[in-house]
Amino acid sequence: MAKLKLTADRPPVFTARFIAAVLMIVLGIAWMAYYYVGARTGADGKHHGLAFIRDLGEWNYLIGFGLFFLGLIVAAHPKTPLGRGRGVVVGMLGCFLLGLAWICVFYIWANDLDSIWVFNDLGQKNLLVGIAFMAVGFAFATRWE
Repeated sequence: MAKLKLTADRPPVFTARFIAAVLMIVLGIAWMAYYYVGARTGADGKHHGLAFIRDLGEWNYLIGFGLFFLGLIVAAHPKTPLGRGRGVVVGMLGCFLLGLAWICVFYIWANDLDSIWVFNDLGQKNLLVGIAFMAVGFAFATRWE
């Protein structure tokens, strides 16, 4: 019977790069969520939230998705859990499948995007988001051994 042996060879999980990647991912999601829920001009025509974020308009999605995707690309480094071993496969397949799902959802509900959050603001730019997910998947694919 084989015993589980703990070795000192395992790299640390919480490196500065991993923490930075997680912070970028969380900040990107939070930025888009705040803009969509709190800073956009409401259906009633009233302005809500911080004016400088509202004034950026759809650029908020570029900032949010940019931070999110940059965080994923930083996480593809071997010094992070997603950048080594099985994490690479999880990151790669996850990004590929999310990109495919994003594009499929866009095409299936293309005529009725008003009912889907974020999709309704992006319109045709949803294709760019799906392709960006797949591009980040290729960043993980370069680390696959």
